[in-house]
Amino acid sequence: MPMTEQATGAQHPQPRARNGGPSSASVEHLTGAQSLIRSLEEVGADTVFGLPGGCILPAYDPLMDSTRVRHILVRHEQGAGHAATGYAQATGKVGVCMVTSGPGATNLVTPIADAAMDSVPLVAITGQVASAAIGTDAFQEADICGITMPITKHNFLVTRAEDIAHTIAEAFHIASTGRPGPVLVDIAKDALQSKTTFSWPPAMDLPGYRPVTKPHAKQIREAAKLITQAKRPVLYVGGGVMKAGATAELKVLAELTGAPVTTTLMALGSFPDSHPLHVGMPGMHGSVTAVTALQKADLIVALGARFDDRVTGKLDSFAPYAKIVHADIDPAEIGKNRAADVPIVGDAREVIADLVQAVQAEHTDGNTGDYAAWWKDLNRWRETYPVGYDLPEDGSLSPQQVIQRIGELAPEGTIFAAGVGQHQMWASHFINYEQPSTWLNSGGAGTMGYAVPAAMGAKAGMPERAVWAIDGDGCFQMTNQELTTCALNNIPIKVAIINNGALGMVRQWQTLFYNQRYSNTVLHSGADTDGVPAKGTRVPDFVKLSEAMGCYAIRCEDPADLDKVIAEANAINDRPVVIDFIVHEDAMVWPMVAAGTSNDEVMAARGVRPDFGDNEDD
Repeated sequence: MPMTEQATGAQHPQPRARNGGPSSASVEHLTGAQSLIRSLEEVGADTVFGLPGGCILPAYDPLMDSTRVRHILVRHEQGAGHAATGYAQATGKVGVCMVTSGPGATNLVTPIADAAMDSVPLVAITGQVASAAIGTDAFQEADICGITMPITKHNFLVTRAEDIAHTIAEAFHIASTGRPGPVLVDIAKDALQSKTTFSWPPAMDLPGYRPVTKPHAKQIREAAKLITQAKRPVLYVGGGVMKAGATAELKVLAELTGAPVTTTLMALGSFPDSHPLHVGMPGMHGSVTAVTALQKADLIVALGARFDDRVTGKLDSFAPYAKIVHADIDPAEIGKNRAADVPIVGDAREVIADLVQAVQAEHTDGNTGDYAAWWKDLNRWRETYPVGYDLPEDGSLSPQQVIQRIGELAPEGTIFAAGVGQHQMWASHFINYEQPSTWLNSGGAGTMGYAVPAAMGAKAGMPERAVWAIDGDGCFQMTNQELTTCALNNIPIKVAIINNGALGMVRQWQTLFYNQRYSNTVLHSGADTDGVPAKGTRVPDFVKLSEAMGCYAIRCEDPADLDKVIAEANAINDRPVVIDFIVHEDAMVWPMVAAGTSNDEVMAARGVRPDFGDNEDD
């Protein structure tokens, strides 16, 4: 799984033993709620996304007086969680959300699970009923620690005011070190109301939590030897390289070795798309070249990646000729899905930096890889099977063209957040990602409704950047209420609704595998209007809905208007902008490896199986 960011932009104090002596800081007498807000200030949290309620209400009173923590009032707790995730992904800092007990806390379960799957540093603070009432089925009580135990890196139940400060310090430290992930802090109402003393930094007690960041030198040397001996190596780069802040080191390693680089859905932007060594994104909807490069490689160097099923396809047929170097901060990931010939536990930045030195030493000894024949094959596949699309014959808008033009017309450094489905895959293919942390999406969980709140969080954390949410008409209907939050808090994101009137990815599967029986994937009535078949979702009317939430909204149906409306959206920066793009409903995502099949069965387009002209002596 992904590797970790060790300190770059991380918000956490250095650990100090609980019995490490008194702090030099002055001691203050505060309530537990005041201690919570002061702790958030001291760990560097500048933005909290939240929604108050009874059990967390004591914390909201001192929050009103804070000049260092900005609170953004969301319209749904799920929006708070995804916004905190988007903030974390865009800034590299810990995202923070805060909600009340019971249903408020359970509404965070989806974004917490999402953050866990994608290794996002997140601290979720929830209110809990008074400690004496815990376990009595009190009003708005839910065992949120028990509920989230499988989907958090760690969680805490705090019932004493004096434990709040060190718990917050520990939560931020755990979330942002090692393999990043979500940490939940559940605080009983009476702990927030009670009096305590406060000093900073607090002593932390984390026995057994010692993430290994420095890789073993012997393993590094073995990996370097394999790289220089290989004939068909591939650098398989996952999102951990981004989280480790290791993109500069990755570029040095790639150019030093001359090996092809493939970046996963979570790693787009960690290596420039335009770089000649980049062969694309692997996976179910990856480029033919990237998928095939992994299949035919004799060495895969996995850096901060986890060999997930969307990349490997049918696991027992994945990369049958390849030796595996697997580097990861999380030892549990190594060998979990694919056995590693050279396992390396460590932080991606340190691993890659050490690999660079080891490969240089191999070169000094006269051992350099010869990949000329490999690149001849790779370049032939790139030229023969590029990622592309056909324009609709009826002259309607192509969703791929819409997304491509948004990317081409966006200002440099624009951050793109995508929902889940066809539009997510098209955004991964048809926008060029040249910089890290400019592509945000829900990779592991595949959470519909992610885009709008994640874009909101990214814009709150990076206000100087343009932020586009690429969303589908299905995803948009799950969390669009956060546009109200954006409008009222001066968070001028831009939203492109790729409106094909259907749950597009599910419809594509019904087309290919269910004899075009479109059971419950059509989002419009299907009724003709003046004899013209319905196109796109019209109930609700996304333009009127967006205007009602304080946004500037446009509908675009004619390809001739495409550039004009995108330019208009880019020029408006005083409020959120929503464009409802009515696109052709039959467009599909290609290439594709059907679920449960081997990557050898990749289809470049419908009915098009690539011919690789295999002549390898394997």
